[in-house]
Amino acid sequence: MTDVVALLREALGERVDTSDPAVDAARADKSGHRAAGRPLAVVHAASVADVQTTMRIATATGTPVVTRGAGTGLAGGANTGAGEIALSVRGMDRVLEVRPDDLLAVVEPGIVNADLGRTLAPYGLWWAPDPASREISTVGGNIATGAGGLLCAKYGVVRDAVLALDVVLADGRLISTGHRSVKGVTGYDLTALMIGSEGTLGVVVGATLKLRRLVPGETRTLTALFPDVRTAAAGAAAVTAAGIQPSIMELMDAVSLTAAHALLGLAPPTPGATQLTVQTDGAAAAHEQTEIADILAASGGAVRLAADDAEAAQLWAVRRAMHPAMETLGTALIEDVSVPRSALPAMFDEIARIEAAYGLTIPTVCHAGDGNLHPNFIFEGDEVPAEVWRAADDLFRAAIALGGTLTGEHGIGVLKSRWLADELGEDQWSLQRGIKSVFDPAGILNPGKVFSPQP
Repeated sequence: MTDVVALLREALGERVDTSDPAVDAARADKSGHRAAGRPLAVVHAASVADVQTTMRIATATGTPVVTRGAGTGLAGGANTGAGEIALSVRGMDRVLEVRPDDLLAVVEPGIVNADLGRTLAPYGLWWAPDPASREISTVGGNIATGAGGLLCAKYGVVRDAVLALDVVLADGRLISTGHRSVKGVTGYDLTALMIGSEGTLGVVVGATLKLRRLVPGETRTLTALFPDVRTAAAGAAAVTAAGIQPSIMELMDAVSLTAAHALLGLAPPTPGATQLTVQTDGAAAAHEQTEIADILAASGGAVRLAADDAEAAQLWAVRRAMHPAMETLGTALIEDVSVPRSALPAMFDEIARIEAAYGLTIPTVCHAGDGNLHPNFIFEGDEVPAEVWRAADDLFRAAIALGGTLTGEHGIGVLKSRWLADELGEDQWSLQRGIKSVFDPAGILNPGKVFSPQP
């Protein structure tokens, strides 16, 4: 039997890590799911050449490879198991080029979102994707999952903010997809295909990002407290229906809001209240804030305008604390469905129905500006109980029935692969599996994920 680790060590030396802490960490992400077995090794790639070498050895030996960044995913997509190589690109974190004149930057995949933002700010530029995990998640991970975030309702998701990619294929070849120009329709759009492919088609080793100039003027923030989550969702839908586009509009139900306040040591919120937090920006920020305040008040909300930037920052800190706050309640299965924005109230009705039917409490936060909900299933222990999976199945099917989707930004990974064919339909399921086989004929790129239904 070929000693894959020996081949890797011969070629890459100390960048091949078989220590227990490194190998164990590669088995899991933030989803709470862990691969059953131990990977062969973690390769800490420092260059494109390191990635190519790893993939050539993997292809020659038939060894599966799972690409990893910061491990902040929520669908188990980068979890690495028995007989597999964990290929970490976290150390490839340089900004290679910034072009203010062309509104683009070229970066390596391991750079953290917030670090990229701090690098671009002196140029008067920013990259729009803004996940709540921006201080710990990487651009490469964002690309792998097709991430979104708080600002995406107004400024778009990752798919809208990437011009080109450098990708190492399964056999070690390096290709460049896309273009540096704003327009370009040569051939199939392989860049868009790679975004959200979760490491199943190739290893992203570089990205040319579409930037924006910093939004001029100030931002304005307000909150509105509602007596229940359905009324709050209806208020958010009313803002959208009025044709106003806030930069951020976030909903936190009573349980998630209370948990976030407790985590941050803040005074408890109004019992049972759901909170909408809304930000406007640009030249019309003040006028739009007034319009939104009037709509939310008419919808039954108790509106409060943030007095200053410090208060606004505190309000957004509460929202960004959602994930760690859920972890204080128990083991959290953090889910991710999207529905048309007008269907938000109906989706919250479905969540209430599922809570009653299965005897569960499902704390939910929502990117209310774009209809992306994050229901959280809280339980004790490491294994998701069968009853929780039944409730999740019911929730996913409800979202699809309302014209929505299984995932808005977290990806399919392991946790949702059993439902993928239900949403795609048989014909598209077959087409997508065929595309996977063209890029990865030996099936060594992130096997067991996305297209492999789990029991």
